[in-house]
Amino acid sequence: MKAIRRFTVRTVLPEQLQPLHELALNLRWSWHPETRDLFRSVDPEVWAATGEDPVRLLGEVPAARLAALAADRRFLRRLGDLADDLRDYLTGPRWYQTQQEDGATPPPAAIAYFSPEYGIAAALPQYSGGLGILAGDHLKAASDLGVPIIGVGLFYRHGYFRQSLDRSGWQQERYPLLDPDELAVSLLREADGAPSRVDLALPGGRTLAAHIWKAQVGRVPLLLLDSDIEANSPAERDVTDRLYGGGSEHRLLQEMLLGIGGVRAVRAYCRLTGHPAPEVFHTNEGHAGFLGVERIRELVADRAAGLDFAAALESVRAGTLFTTHTPVPAGIDRFDRELVARHFGGDAALPGVPVESVLALGAETWRGGDPKLFNMAAMGLRLAQRANGVSTLHGEVSRSMFNGLWPGFDPAEVPITSVTNGVHAATWIDPAVVRLGAAEIGAERAEEAMTTGESQRWTGLERIGNTEIWDLRRSLRAQLVDEARRRLRASWHQRGAGEAELGWVSSVLDPDVLTIGFARRVPSYKRLTLMLRDPDRLRALLLHPTRPVQIVVAGKAHPADDGGKRLIQQMVAFADDPTVRHRIVFLPDYDMAMAQHLYPGCDVWLNNPLRPLEACGTSGMKAALNGCLNLSVLDGWWDEWYDGQNGWAIPTADEGDGVLDPESSEAERRDDIEAAALYDLIEEQVAGRFYDRGNDGLPHRWIAMVRHTLVTLGPKVLAGRMVREYVERLYTPAALAQRELAVELPPRAEGGAGAESDERVVTDEGGSAGGRGHLPAAGLGESVGAGSERPEASGRVTAARELAEWKAKVREGWPGVRVEHVEADCSAEAQELGSSLALRVQVALGALQPGDVEVQVVSGRVDERDGISDATALALKPVGGPDLDGRTRYEGSLELGRTGPFGYTVRVLPAHPRLASPAELGLVALPAESAGMDAGLLR
Repeated sequence: MKAIRRFTVRTVLPEQLQPLHELALNLRWSWHPETRDLFRSVDPEVWAATGEDPVRLLGEVPAARLAALAADRRFLRRLGDLADDLRDYLTGPRWYQTQQEDGATPPPAAIAYFSPEYGIAAALPQYSGGLGILAGDHLKAASDLGVPIIGVGLFYRHGYFRQSLDRSGWQQERYPLLDPDELAVSLLREADGAPSRVDLALPGGRTLAAHIWKAQVGRVPLLLLDSDIEANSPAERDVTDRLYGGGSEHRLLQEMLLGIGGVRAVRAYCRLTGHPAPEVFHTNEGHAGFLGVERIRELVADRAAGLDFAAALESVRAGTLFTTHTPVPAGIDRFDRELVARHFGGDAALPGVPVESVLALGAETWRGGDPKLFNMAAMGLRLAQRANGVSTLHGEVSRSMFNGLWPGFDPAEVPITSVTNGVHAATWIDPAVVRLGAAEIGAERAEEAMTTGESQRWTGLERIGNTEIWDLRRSLRAQLVDEARRRLRASWHQRGAGEAELGWVSSVLDPDVLTIGFARRVPSYKRLTLMLRDPDRLRALLLHPTRPVQIVVAGKAHPADDGGKRLIQQMVAFADDPTVRHRIVFLPDYDMAMAQHLYPGCDVWLNNPLRPLEACGTSGMKAALNGCLNLSVLDGWWDEWYDGQNGWAIPTADEGDGVLDPESSEAERRDDIEAAALYDLIEEQVAGRFYDRGNDGLPHRWIAMVRHTLVTLGPKVLAGRMVREYVERLYTPAALAQRELAVELPPRAEGGAGAESDERVVTDEGGSAGGRGHLPAAGLGESVGAGSERPEASGRVTAARELAEWKAKVREGWPGVRVEHVEADCSAEAQELGSSLALRVQVALGALQPGDVEVQVVSGRVDERDGISDATALALKPVGGPDLDGRTRYEGSLELGRTGPFGYTVRVLPAHPRLASPAELGLVALPAESAGMDAGLLR
């Protein structure tokens, strides 16, 4: 008989043990070894049986054991000390608080961080892969640094799938139901005890409602919206059923709930707790992009703010950061335009936010774009004044990929920067590695080194002895071997094997053999099976008589990706071969718990994606923190931090973008070449160095690489370094920009430009102060009709409203801006190194004024087609007023600071002190094209 409903009956703890609840409900235990050790000591068997989950542990530990602990003075002292330590951690000043004291610009009072998934701990399975793990590490590092972040996501009742294999090696999925009462979460409640709730209007008069679960991640609250509540109909209850499941409308509803509902959840949390309201909103990928639309609605509805749609858009953009994680357009969520229109129009419309304006935000207006689709990344970029990729190379890829949003600009000038991802050291470094480092530099300094990521704090690790490093590496390898055997045995039982068939499992892997790890999601571009291109060559490596190699493989394919499942099946079939199965294993159900054994236990971490399709690839960072060397294609983070001494670079077979038809002969040839290079590297360099032992039995050159990796990569790959970069380079400037746009400007002269009446009427269609209902396509040069006349606005003039009006004026007047004449003093002497060119430029500005623009000369090395590279820009100065033809003259001097082919051009850009980038509007005026440069004169 099957139960129709399940719930958890929690143990009533004795009064002396009440602090255990406090420790269990704060997920800091997941990265705090002393707290985990305390819970393990409560009941080691139950701790293991519950998957090392404190909440489940406290629900299942026998009452007699709790009574014994309540009388155990030694245990109570440990409990009291750890409870005090947690309170100190939650309330004491940390890095961020020192920035508030010392910084010239106060950092944000709070930041709201939105992500569709979070990998905090295996006990809270709300993640599928790298995006979620990165988000979890972001929150943990923010907590350690004292950064006042509020995390926002969805609560998936089934989480992501659990993976197993059938007898043939085909991936099987199951979605266990998660009971919130068994998790470290609590409902956000109103003052009267009722669950706090957010509601979204849907087409047809329906409503999507959600409760808000709060997970406490150290100092950081994580708000998770849950639609599985009785107020919803069955269809709406299923909106948050599982991560990345369902069809297009299901996905759209998830993203509306995350973005719109997430903003409302943040407002409720701040209202109920007194937490400072966020000044900056950070969307981790495009899934939460609708948060900007909701914030526009808030500002338009706030009569005291005096903002219409266009001004509200500028205010929202100033305080928004968009992080892109995908290096290919196929990785972006795109919805049918009519589907979006139905959910933002009619009775589902957001007041003051016209559906045409919403559609314009996601329109694919660039050449080759599909006008029938709504692009979430395009909306994210249009709603954010600041954007970034997640590695230096990915920043370059992103600028090229989204170049169409900024026509007329070279990719290098597209306003997308990069902040290379990092990983949370305390989560991913094995405690034995921490103890080894602390023995050399001290426990307090070791903790600071893992938290902040400053290189000077890591100095001293180079003094760790060779024997100590090698003994540690052997111990971690043995730990992985034991874990792999346990998991492999469990997997074969699931595949239908009896215990009598599994005697061989006890001899799988060897703690003294070079161990390579490969674990990640299984899309085709990560090339799980590249190592199988030449099976005989791989067998020879695995079974080498004196320098054998063993490989541990794990990974999940998306449930709808049969191609990925076939790759797993191929890998499993090879690993099942009795001749090699003691040297290569595939471990199903890759998750955080498995990863925490894999990274420390491997000697080499393998990564062989198609370059440049790995945005960052943080698994190799986690491995490096444990003294594991990387063997990787130069992609993502490895492209910028590989130095020849911290691992090996797999050569790539082409210089293109790596996006080839996998069935093409070119792709086959490329994979053959790169696989052969991989085999050569493993055989000749990796294995050779690992087994090259001195008279003392130690591989001294290998150990030197391990030590070098720890000392040089350790401070770079940390999430603490990453979050500090976000604070200093993006969050604080965004907060400053948002504050500046809220400033009220002096009243304008009666009847002057932009004078408005004191009353403001917001129609259902909305509109823009920019004139005749035009929506500034934020970050772009286009204007898209919002479908209404310009509304009246409050007489209060804020900087946001002034900026919106200025942008509208510039867009309207830009067709009249032209570079009409360029000349230079180009005598022979003037072309020598160190000399200069005197430039004179005549520019027609039409209805604009010189203060609205900047005229630049852009110069640099030129190729055979006159294309400029390594460009530098120099502003020219206006000289006098307009001539009789209405043209303004600009002059300046161009220094010739390099030899070789050299060229220049002139351009006109919009200029305003509140633009974050000269390319922000996507507007540029260039000289008319000519056949080439002729004696320094362009006509």
